[in-house]
Amino acid sequence: MPMTGWDAERSRLLTASAGDLAGIALENVVREYPHHESHWHVEGKSVATPRRLHPCFYGSFDWHSCVEMFWVLMRLLRRHSALVPAAEIREVLDEHLTVEALAAEVAYFAPREYRATQRPYGWSALLELAVETATWDDPDAVRWSSALRELSEVFVTRYLDWLPQATYPIRYGIHENGAFGLSRALPYADHLADRGEPRLRQVITETAWRWFGADQDYPGSWEPSGADFLSPALAEAELMTRLLPATEFAEWLRRFLPDLADRRPATLFTPAVVTDPTDGQIAHLHGLNLHRAWCWHRLAQALPAGDDRIPAMLDTARVHGQASLPQVVGSSYMVEHFLAYYALLLLS
Repeated sequence: MPMTGWDAERSRLLTASAGDLAGIALENVVREYPHHESHWHVEGKSVATPRRLHPCFYGSFDWHSCVEMFWVLMRLLRRHSALVPAAEIREVLDEHLTVEALAAEVAYFAPREYRATQRPYGWSALLELAVETATWDDPDAVRWSSALRELSEVFVTRYLDWLPQATYPIRYGIHENGAFGLSRALPYADHLADRGEPRLRQVITETAWRWFGADQDYPGSWEPSGADFLSPALAEAELMTRLLPATEFAEWLRRFLPDLADRRPATLFTPAVVTDPTDGQIAHLHGLNLHRAWCWHRLAQALPAGDDRIPAMLDTARVHGQASLPQVVGSSYMVEHFLAYYALLLLS
């Protein structure tokens, strides 16, 4: 579709904020504490420090947020290098994305008791970082991609084992959300398919249709929940944009959320209110606003030109972005440890 006023605004905001996004990501990936770890405790074994458990992804409060911050650095370096401290970013990536550090990450996730750890949010974040790196024709990226490959294979195998057994989707708006996990994993699945390995793409596609293909009259008015950083309704719709051509997606969306042209349900068009950014759960709602903005933009792009729902989508994408983009830098660490990822997802 042709460039809109919101497209131009996104471009301006990215140019203005790329340096700040890079700066906060550079700080986050080396900030070991405070730290939240989801860890199996075994009698007789003490829990090591974050840096010993995860020599690569020990920063940014938790493992998945640290992976996301590395994606922020990789994407900015690859696509917007003139706007960021490129040499410093390369140095940090070189220090962390090593064969030795990533082998330790593989060893951490390899035991069977960790088969559900970081599922699917952290898995998909790692695959998103991997595909950003693997598809970049850059000598450093070739080295980083090679180092990431074994850990990527761990999570591909985990997806292939889990999805055929997952009878029901998880729909709530936090880490376990199935639609967002599948959407983020699809680009890596496409990359593998292009190289003659189609299995992950096939399993994700089959699962998406089994979970969501027949959905209609989704209760979007029930959103948001108090700790959401993802919109369950819009995450599902965004995933389906990747699986359907424009005209078929338009019809699926009309069944799924029938009243979007009239800006209903109103809750999906109204930014969430964040009353306490120092509360880690309430702070999630800034992520929800930016996730919604990204989804609304993606949906507008996926619909046929002239669809009567596009103006409302683009308008609410702008409103949601304006509600939380100013909080990416200079807010509480409960916001800063993750929000740059959603900002860059939206702006780039």
